[in-house]
Amino acid sequence: MSEEFVFETLPLPGSGKFPRRIAFVGDLGLTSNSTTTIDHLITNDPSIVLFVGDLTYANQYRTTGGKGASCYSCEFPDSPIRETYQPRWDGWGRFMQPLTSRVPMMVIEGNHEIEPQAENISFLSYETRFSVPSKESGLNSNMYYSFDAGGVHFIMLGAYVDYDQTSAQYAWLEKDLRNVDRKTTPWLVAAFHPPWYNSYSSHYQEFECMRLQMEPLLYQYQVDIVFSGHVHAYERMNRVYNYTLDSCGPIYITIGDGGNIEKVDVDYADELGKCPSIGDNVPEIGSVCRTNFSSGPAKGNFCWDRQPEWSAYRESSFGHGILEVVNSTHALWTWHRNQDIYQEHSYGDRIYVVRQPNLCTH
Repeated sequence: MSEEFVFETLPLPGSGKFPRRIAFVGDLGLTSNSTTTIDHLITNDPSIVLFVGDLTYANQYRTTGGKGASCYSCEFPDSPIRETYQPRWDGWGRFMQPLTSRVPMMVIEGNHEIEPQAENISFLSYETRFSVPSKESGLNSNMYYSFDAGGVHFIMLGAYVDYDQTSAQYAWLEKDLRNVDRKTTPWLVAAFHPPWYNSYSSHYQEFECMRLQMEPLLYQYQVDIVFSGHVHAYERMNRVYNYTLDSCGPIYITIGDGGNIEKVDVDYADELGKCPSIGDNVPEIGSVCRTNFSSGPAKGNFCWDRQPEWSAYRESSFGHGILEVVNSTHALWTWHRNQDIYQEHSYGDRIYVVRQPNLCTH
């Protein structure tokens, strides 16, 4: 017989209660850094885990004397389709079992879950291995959905399916946001894999098209916090809308620093010689849009020449984050770096997120 596992269900919407500790992690993979991340996360005792994409990196796994090839297409340029090593998913599942056997984990797909195969099949492992409340969200797809956990409504968006204003996802998002009762779920949190706001050179403005299509909706319905991964580092933004500081805009947080094989991102787009060219950072699925800034110190330019004013804190370290919702207006966000596991009461970044719904009535 298999082991018996026990978990604690989350509070119901409208109960006046909130998940005790919400963990966020992304771009994890299966390395020694990944192990430190999950060990550290477990010690922080979360009640739910949100995974913002790029789980196993099975699509670029190759064993060479114990080392992995970080770029499969570089190693095998004549391969007709990108490798996907399915046993890696099994190994990753066993690696995650000490956490996921007792704590609910909600996921959204990243680019490493695409895994293109014959007959235009993609995302097969992701869609087969994870159960998400798609039917409860009125959907027939696992690529985007929403759910409630106590007084928090979570929206998980898909960056690798159609998201423009004529798409099914956009219509669903607008309906979902319109139906949120902020008295029942005062907190509104969104998550998707690639960040819209990002001052690192890596993936800079890669999903600008998605931002241009969907950001007005998130702003209109006063989403509080937006979490993403994709960039292998940490960055927290000031409240922002359309690249302009706005006290009614969401706080955007990049948490793609789980510890995967591709290592940590260190270059900032505002550093001399580090601004990507217009042709860099093309999404694997989706269109390309590029925005030159129309105001402020970067007016007329593709990159800033200093840390952008909307970027509050950034650091190239592996780690995870914990959101502790205190009540309907206050939550404590803490970014835990992997190195903090060795020192008590140590962390990389910490702020209180304060909702002020009466001030934002757009």
